[in-house]
Amino acid sequence: MPAAMRIALTTHSVNPRGGVVHALELASALVDEGHDVTLFAPAAPGETLFREPPCRVILATIEGSQHDMVALVDARLRALKARVKACDANSFDVLHAQDSISGNALAELTAEGEIAGFVRTVHHLDHFDNPRLAAWQTRAWRDADRVLCVSEMWTRVMCATYGVEAATVPNGVDLRRYSTRLTKHDNTVRQRLGLKDGAPVVLAVGGIEARKNTLGLLDAFAELVKRRPSARLVIAGGASLLDHNAYARAFMERVGEFGLTQTVTITGPLDDADMPALFRCADVLAMVSLREGFGLVVLEALACGTPVVASKIAPFTEYLDHSLCCWATPTDTVSIANALERVIDGRHRTDFDHAVPALLNRMSWQASARKHLDIYGALLASRSLQTL
Repeated sequence: MPAAMRIALTTHSVNPRGGVVHALELASALVDEGHDVTLFAPAAPGETLFREPPCRVILATIEGSQHDMVALVDARLRALKARVKACDANSFDVLHAQDSISGNALAELTAEGEIAGFVRTVHHLDHFDNPRLAAWQTRAWRDADRVLCVSEMWTRVMCATYGVEAATVPNGVDLRRYSTRLTKHDNTVRQRLGLKDGAPVVLAVGGIEARKNTLGLLDAFAELVKRRPSARLVIAGGASLLDHNAYARAFMERVGEFGLTQTVTITGPLDDADMPALFRCADVLAMVSLREGFGLVVLEALACGTPVVASKIAPFTEYLDHSLCCWATPTDTVSIANALERVIDGRHRTDFDHAVPALLNRMSWQASARKHLDIYGALLASRSLQTL
């Protein structure tokens, strides 16, 4: 392995989605380890990365029509491919894609002989009815030299379903950014959202999406409000390239049917600086997804001292237990409502003295970066052997 590697990380967006956060945090940790890192991301004119990492950032300007999902993906793919190629792509020791869009850009560069190959991290896979979108998703992991997954569950899926021997490299958490330390900004966020002292706040992060089970959470919250009339539901984030409009409309219709218009707050994407404060303002984080890659916000919430209700499914069961969260069955409205109430009224207590610190110390971005470096080094060694 070179003493200092030149590493290119590629991602699909400048917005705060899990894979993008992973890329930024990994870049920071790799820089701390003494490596030269460049982060590539597609961006519309005038867009900037939601958080600046301590590495070189190169934005690929998106051009052309984006009238539907295929056109949107194609425009981002083309922008990334052109920008990486223009930066002497073959001079990087490792090129590492965090998603299907940038994975296809690197797959095309590999096929054209511009680069020797690439690494791909699979956070999760989606189902696409459109054959071109489905083909792009497949190519992004099929053509990679090495596939990584952020959870054992997805590593097993890649092996059992696709015959791919992936390596598991979990996410981490930045304890400098996420902590229990109260700030003046906490009050600013609380006042902006109209959160009142003594009114329990249920927080969900990631927007309104089917796989995040936002409708199921709403049904459970409606049940909780019968018992805790002052409770509030705050749904933050939601900067996604996928079309969730029909699901979001169904969600808002049900909010009206339940008479919860004044009780449910949809923030949309927030400033990066708001997130630690928002976690600290919440009484509980509801992470009741039906399908998840890892669930990075769980670690961030726990680091801020916020208890978590989590779906009792993988990948959560890989790194959480009863001392770290309150379990719920994501397909059972009553189970979710009961879990939220147990946390709010103190019948379930998270072990913030011992279990949480142990988890957070184990799940560091530094540990993740070092495991990445081992994999990069093995890949470079195998390439060297092939050239002998």
